[in-house]
Formats: sequence, C-alpha cells, structure tokens
Amino acid sequence: MKRIAGAAFAVALTASTAVLAQGLDQTLPEFKPISGVSGSLKSIGSDSLNNLMTLWAEGFLAQYPNVKIEIEGKGSSTAPPALIQGTAQFGPMSRPMKSKEIEDFEKKYGYKPLPIRGAVDALAVYAHKDNPITCLSLQQIDAIFSKTRKGGLDREIKTWGDVGLTGAWAGRPISLYGRNSASGTYGYFKEVALFDGDYKDSVKEQPGSSAVVQGVASDMAGIGFSGVGYKTADVKLIQIKRSASDTCHAPTAEEAYSGDYPISRFLYIYVNKNPNQALDPVRAEFIRFVYSKQGQQAVVKDGYFPVTGVLAKDDLKNFGL
Repeated sequence: MKRIAGAAFAVALTASTAVLAQGLDQTLPEFKPISGVSGSLKSIGSDSLNNLMTLWAEGFLAQYPNVKIEIEGKGSSTAPPALIQGTAQFGPMSRPMKSKEIEDFEKKYGYKPLPIRGAVDALAVYAHKDNPITCLSLQQIDAIFSKTRKGGLDREIKTWGDVGLTGAWAGRPISLYGRNSASGTYGYFKEVALFDGDYKDSVKEQPGSSAVVQGVASDMAGIGFSGVGYKTADVKLIQIKRSASDTCHAPTAEEAYSGDYPISRFLYIYVNKNPNQALDPVRAEFIRFVYSKQGQQAVVKDGYFPVTGVLAKDDLKNFGL
C-alpha cells in the first residue's frame, strides 16, 4: 500500500523534525511590521481552519490595526469559487485543490493558484472518553464508515464487539459522526481512510469540525473524524495503523511529521498570485506573518503542528517574499 502521507509530505518536513517535536523551529523568522500597510482582507473556505485563521488575524491586526479582516468558514469547497470570483483574497483548504478546481481558476486567470502550507494536521479519529478502544486499522475504519469497503475487509463493522470490545460494549452499535460534502476533511478522509469509497448513509453529517467532536462527546457509542486541534476532555484519540500487522500510531506531532500517522495532512491557504506581479503589501505581510514564529505559535495554540523553517523559506520564496 502507498504511504498515505505521501513522499512529498514527509520530505517537506524532514528538516528540523526533532526540534519541531519539542516546539517551534527556531529558524523561523521573527515577524517585524513595516510602515504603511492598510486595506481589507477576506478569507472564505475551510471550517477546520476557522479558529486558526482567526488567531492569525488577531495576531496580524495587533501589528497592523488599520487592516480589516473578515473570515468565513463553510467548507474547503467554497474556497476555489471565492478566489475565482475575487470575493476573497485567501482560500483556506484542509485538502489540496482538485484538478478541476485548478483548471477553473487557470481558465480565468491564465495561471494556477498558489498554496500556503501553513500548518500540519493529524486528522484524528475520536471516540467517547469512556470507550476502551485504543487502536484501529485503516481497513477497520473503512468498514466502520464505508458501505463499499474498498480497504478489503470482508465484513461490515456494525458494533463495538466487531472490533474486539467485550462485556457491555460487545453488542453496542457504533454511532457514526462525520462532516458534510462541502468539507475538505470529508474529502480527505474519504480518499485516505475509505480508500476512495462511499460513506454509509448512517453517518451523521455535521456542519463543522467542533460539532463532530461534540457529537462524539455526547454519545457513548460514538466515533467521528475531525482535526486534531478540536480535541476536548470528553473524547479520546484513537491510534491508527495501516494494516492489521502494522504498528499503531498516535496523532502526535512526531508521528505526523514522519508520515507514520496514516492520515497526516497539510492545512493550506490558496492565494491568487500572478507570477508576473508582486503581491500587494497587505497580502504579502499576512503571508509573512503566517510563516513567522508568531504565526506558528498560533498554530501550536490551536492544537495543530507548526511547519519547519525550511518549508517556510521555500513557500515564502514561491510568493516572492
């Protein structure tokens, strides 16, 4: 089976991984404001990035109080149309843009949108805090959430007893929570954990990442998927292994950076950047802030994992910064 995190993901994060597991990469630049920056910014896209975009905006506005920022998070699929129509300057997405979305953008502008890789997420599978389950394979997760079972398990998983729990848990039906189809998390989980299969009709689709976690927290038999940054004390994180014979991996920084945790991902912000023109000062400064120590401290505060200094330098270079 392919390495789920992808070679590019692991390579992009190899530098400074040992440092990152302990906190921020100290090679990230300090953010120092410049004079004369004002204007308005609008962000439309991922719900998973809503809190983080808000933290970035708050930090940025502390440096540039004359800037106005508006944030709207209804799902990753709302980002490409907003960028194409020019109704947003930033399009946060918890998945990479699809080829059709890139084609539609390129058809209008003659060049591709440019992504900021602003943070790392271990897309987490949650259970109720009192659930004794500790680890599931991707094939089991597929058989729990999917009606197509493309992962290869020969039977549907309906109860907690089907994954080895005993006693009162054995006959307890599994209660499913997930995101709606506008969500990048929905699409990424479908691709990786469901092996591009189809969700069961019994999945209770939630409008936001926190709603998934709240649903599981209030349902003893619940299981759901959401960004690791949305964990609360009422739920537990389930470790995941690629196959029955593999080792269990937790959604931690170290396991995410190495690519060992099977459903690690970048969190993106897409930008309309003409390759033949410099960015306007307000967008340029916001991007610089995201890749600064202050910006990446916001990533840690929100429960996600910061990027390396090497990756930040490469992405800033792509934007001409």
